[in-house]
Order: sequence, then C-alpha cells, then structure tokens
Amino acid sequence: MAILVDETTRVLVQGITGREGRARAALMREYGTRLIAGCTPGRGGATVDGVPVYDTVAEAVEAHGGFDASVVYVPAPLVKDAALESIAAGVRLTVLVGDRVPVWDVMAIARAARAAGVDFLGPNTLGVLSVGKGVLGMIGGRAESARAWFKPGTMGVASRSGGMTSSTGYYLSRAGVGLSTLVHVGGDSIIGLPMPEVVTRFQADPGTEAIALFGEIGGSQEERVAELLASGAVTKPVVAYIGGRAATSGVRFSHAGAIVEGGRGTHEGKVAALRAAGAVVVDTFDELPAAAAELVRS
Repeated sequence: MAILVDETTRVLVQGITGREGRARAALMREYGTRLIAGCTPGRGGATVDGVPVYDTVAEAVEAHGGFDASVVYVPAPLVKDAALESIAAGVRLTVLVGDRVPVWDVMAIARAARAAGVDFLGPNTLGVLSVGKGVLGMIGGRAESARAWFKPGTMGVASRSGGMTSSTGYYLSRAGVGLSTLVHVGGDSIIGLPMPEVVTRFQADPGTEAIALFGEIGGSQEERVAELLASGAVTKPVVAYIGGRAATSGVRFSHAGAIVEGGRGTHEGKVAALRAAGAVVVDTFDELPAAAAELVRS
C-alpha cells in the first residue's frame, strides 16, 4: 500500500495553465496519477493536454465530484487564497509546492485546515510519491526518471530536504531497498504535515515495514519522532541521517526550517534522542543505504 497518494487518488491542479503547473501536471499524469481537472481563474473552459480547466475549485467539484488532493502551483502571495479555496471545497489534502509563503498566511491555512478536518503538505515541498502508484508535486522531475530511480517495496521515506528526498530514494533503491512512499514534508518553519505525522501514517500503513528519515538541524521534528518511538506509538524500524552537524547556533542551514537557536534543534540532540529511542542513526549520508538494507534484512 502507500500513504497520501495511490492510483485511486482523484487529483486537481491549481494553477495548471502556468509554466510550472503545466509541466508538473504532465509528470503526474504520465506517472499514472489520476489527474481529473485543473483550475486557473479566468481560464475556465480551456484544456491543458486534455485536462479540463475551471475558474474555481468549486466549479471543478461541481463538474467532477470531490477531489482527494489538490496540488497548488501559484506565486507565494496567492498561495493562501488558493489553499483556502481548496480547503473550503472539502479537498482532503492540499499540497503547497511554493516557497516564500508568508508565515501568517501559513498560520491562516493551518487554522482553516484544522477546522475543516483536512490536511495540507508544505509549503516549500516537492510533494509525495508512492512508487508505481502516483505522485503529487514534482518528485523525480519527469515520469521516466521517477520510474527508473525508485524501486517499489516496503520502506517509507520522510525527508526535510527537497533534493535529498529524491537522492535518498534513489540510493536506497540502488542498494536494493524498495520503497512504499517518499514524502518531502517541506522546508519552512511552519508546515502542514511534519515528520512525526508522516511517520505515524507510515506506522499505520500495512504496506510500509520500515522508515528512513533524512533529518536536519532546527526545530523539533526528529525529537518528536524519537518520542513516538520511545512511547511505543511507532514500532516499525527507523533508520535516520541528520544533516547539519557543522552548523552553529543562529546559522541557517539550507532553509527557514533549519535554524539552530538557543541550543534547541541541534544535531547532537537529535542524534542522541533518536538513538536512545532505538533508531539506527548513521554519521554520514553515504552510510544510509547500507544501514537501511541491513535493517530490512534483520
């Protein structure tokens, strides 16, 4: 099985007529994602590579019924309105690809999602890919490379780095470790589905038997995963790499979600917490594929 997306997921693309929206819609469709429709205000009645376009999410819902997921490709200042429109229409998962979304806008999106009982991924995310089933966003870049890079199997991948989501999946697959779903949780300081929530969903997924994490300094996501392991809420084996060992307090590492401040979110603290909770934590990324392969063999 998989989490967040599979071959049955009904998908809408907001901003489908833009350059990025059009290109990523092609990736999703060619990979096998069930892309039903798109929307761009003022472009209703058009088509993009055979996909019908509507002015609003509500119009797309009226024409095709409900959607399981929407992927948003609009400029950062427009992300809030697009996300709130998706949430109001009852879309169960909204994927916010864009970066530089104002933090107050993300907080408004989070409030609306909680009130509606729906989820959002991101912002600043490459999305999610369930191997051989479907993709929301842009993991893999092109359908051909996504099919070639990622081997199907039972290890879930949760990553705080966009580029390293694909790299982790690629090198695990080369080491013979098959994958269920790859999730980039997003690089901002406030996100919809953080690493602990993704790990919890992997725990509940019968198609995922082990979990690989690409973590980073900053925030407390990895420590919260450690708490889930220590409490027994997560029992599946976990292997992890934490980036940013050389960073010092107050230094941004890669993006806004990876800033060490006041001694919190340090590399040492994250490694110690995960190891104490029973996770296998490697010292270098190069060690991760072999450690993962050993984990699934044991």
